[in-house]
Amino acid sequence: MSLPGTWIPHRREDGELVGWIEPAGEGFVTYDLLGRVRCDAPIDWLAAEEDLEELGIGYLADIYAIRLDDGTWVRSRITEVSTDGIGAKDDDFGDIGAPVAKYRLPFPIDDRLVPIADAPGEVRSLMS
Repeated sequence: MSLPGTWIPHRREDGELVGWIEPAGEGFVTYDLLGRVRCDAPIDWLAAEEDLEELGIGYLADIYAIRLDDGTWVRSRITEVSTDGIGAKDDDFGDIGAPVAKYRLPFPIDDRLVPIADAPGEVRSLMS
């Protein structure tokens, strides 16, 4: 997907992209690097910048769950994020030699990828 023309990139002081800000009425809405809306209602520009800068990019290293086509959930890690799509793989628990499945997900992300704590069902793991 190409970004909507209304999304304004927001970068940290060091130049790292941390998300986008979109005008919404008299305020602004923020989006993280997965394309998820960050605020429930429009906020002012400075609050939008602060929201994205406080969020940072650390959440990309968190553990996630991916819902497969058969409805099962798999413990996973994000490997790539771009507006062309999101890459993920089975969580290998640091074993770089372990065989893992790789996944390609849409941008903006849909409900197939959630923080592991938010998975609505049992999450299987490569190591189980």
